[in-house]
Amino acid sequence: MASTQQNKKDTRNSAIAAALIMVVFGALFYSMPIIMLAVGPYSHVLAALIAVVFVMAFFVVFWLRAKSQRKHHKD
Repeated sequence: MASTQQNKKDTRNSAIAAALIMVVFGALFYSMPIIMLAVGPYSHVLAALIAVVFVMAFFVVFWLRAKSQRKHHKD
């Protein structure tokens, strides 16, 4: 019984964390064109690199979260 409650709590916490990550990255992706246009006159390569880093960071955050969850559940 306690295990079921813990699973529900873990599921809820995971959903909240995923939603928070999505909102934060959504705001960043929404502002990314403005950032890229601001950097573009100085360096097109840097503007493109910023876009690549934003996209990679999105996946890295979820990968790190999954890795943390796997380690946490092994214990």
